[in-house]
Amino acid sequence: MDLESVNQLVRSDMLAVNQVIQEQLRSGVPTIPAMGTYLINAGGKRLRPIVLLLAARMGGEHSARPIPLAAVVEFIHTATLLHDDVVDGSELRRNNATANQLWGNAAAVLVGDFLYARSFEMMVADGDMRILATMAEATSVIAQGEVAQLENAHDPDLSVASYFSVIEAKTAKLFEAAMRIGALINHLDPQTETALAKYGSLLGIAFQLMDDALDYSTSAEKMGKNRGDDLADGKATLPYIHAMQHATPTEQAILRTALDGENPADFAAVWEIIARTEAIDYTLRVAAEKAEQAIACLSSFPDGPEKSALTFLAGFAVQRDF
Repeated sequence: MDLESVNQLVRSDMLAVNQVIQEQLRSGVPTIPAMGTYLINAGGKRLRPIVLLLAARMGGEHSARPIPLAAVVEFIHTATLLHDDVVDGSELRRNNATANQLWGNAAAVLVGDFLYARSFEMMVADGDMRILATMAEATSVIAQGEVAQLENAHDPDLSVASYFSVIEAKTAKLFEAAMRIGALINHLDPQTETALAKYGSLLGIAFQLMDDALDYSTSAEKMGKNRGDDLADGKATLPYIHAMQHATPTEQAILRTALDGENPADFAAVWEIIARTEAIDYTLRVAAEKAEQAIACLSSFPDGPEKSALTFLAGFAVQRDF
């Protein structure tokens, strides 16, 4: 199994998801479809709708019902990106100008709000209160994670526990919800539902850990955003936290200054400390452990193409360079 095989497995479903997205972006307010189409066409791995579709199909659902729910997950993810980019003042995402750069902060926030609202309209149309409750909770948790990250900004003494609390809310929760919806569609037993949700959470954590490692170690061309953005935004991610814990007092002073936000960060100096303390290797090891734990959550399912795809995606999350 490889990424192309996964994409081929869900190709027809994802074409249908894209059609639903285009239909649901229709509005008499021109900015909404214009910005929505720009964002959807800007690329991205679409992992959240893909894992929902794979979970639903692995559980035995063969109808078109998962299609609009996969679109819901993508809408909510896109809304969070819109709001993130405004909060962070980001100018580049996936090697494209951010929506707030093209349309302004106010429009980006308001279109994000529209995507949230349209998502809940679509879930009401589906009619399953369990799915609506799952996404309502996920949206609340994600928002709390965003606020917590904002409160933690520029804190060089951020603990590992606080860091994981944020990424579990901000990134992992939507993966968890996507997998849980796949279980709910199939009315799977609570134990199996919990296992799939846990897979999603662990996949999201592994994915975020890899992103945090790549932010220090990969070029802007591959990542689609500027190298060192997390440091510039005052975010103490796991590589930074590990480096702080293993740096000399002189190096800690450099790291503190780089994160305080008052002066442009000396990325070269920080990178030397990150490298010496083997912070990237440590982060990759933790990510790999989370991926292995995610794969173990699938053990109760019989072998099949969807299970193979989910197994591959857990490995892909921590082996990619983009």
